[in-house]
Amino acid sequence: MSTFVVHRNGRAATSEDLAPLAFAGYAHFTAMQVRGRRIRALDLHLARLRNASVEMFGTALPDEAVAAYLRAALKEGPEDVSLVATVYSPEFSTADAEPQVLVRTGPATDGPAGTLSLATFEYERVLPEIKHAGEVAKTYYPKQAAKRGFDDAAFVDRHGRLTEASIWNLAFWDGDAVVWPEAPVLGGITMGILRRQLERLGVAQRAQVLTVEDLPALRGAVVMNSWTPGVAVSRIDGVELGTPESFVELLHRAYEAEPLVAP
Repeated sequence: MSTFVVHRNGRAATSEDLAPLAFAGYAHFTAMQVRGRRIRALDLHLARLRNASVEMFGTALPDEAVAAYLRAALKEGPEDVSLVATVYSPEFSTADAEPQVLVRTGPATDGPAGTLSLATFEYERVLPEIKHAGEVAKTYYPKQAAKRGFDDAAFVDRHGRLTEASIWNLAFWDGDAVVWPEAPVLGGITMGILRRQLERLGVAQRAQVLTVEDLPALRGAVVMNSWTPGVAVSRIDGVELGTPESFVELLHRAYEAEPLVAP
């Protein structure tokens, strides 16, 4: 029978391994969709984990070791899975210690269908360039958005710049080019895939400071994360966007151009 796994450093995790993590928030991670036991942009995932480990723990495991832990997890269970690799320190102190890697797999997903409406909230992530654990905001603000009749939350910083959505990167379309918000944001792996594949396809793109007041001049918006390269956004606050299907299709086509590779 196909099963999903939870591994610590390449081996099945025990309750003793997992218990200390229940109240630990000092960790970082990367998430991915695995198809046929292969991964898109493995290089970007490994670089994310390596760079965040150096920043948070003062040291990083070799890429080859992390890749081996991914391989060990993918040998078991279905060929198509969602996978999260979390890097943490076993030492609950300021002293640096060799990072540990927790890999868990679950059912594959392609993300939500249809369009999403976003309500904005002023919020700035700590260490925005790191995908770190323990962020209450990505659950709290979508709940607040739902109370206002929206599907999810988007964030603006203290200067009014659009940055990210709750668990998503944002991208916009001006009719000719993809526009990325210029602000302190997490550089998502799917975002990285799209930027390099759009360049290869010759599609214009640029980074630009954007506020809610700038939205009426744009032609559409999407959110993206490890689930999907693009879900159309129908409105942000009171601004209707009318995101064209052709924009969403362009992003999906660029994403599919990124090869799947075995770790």
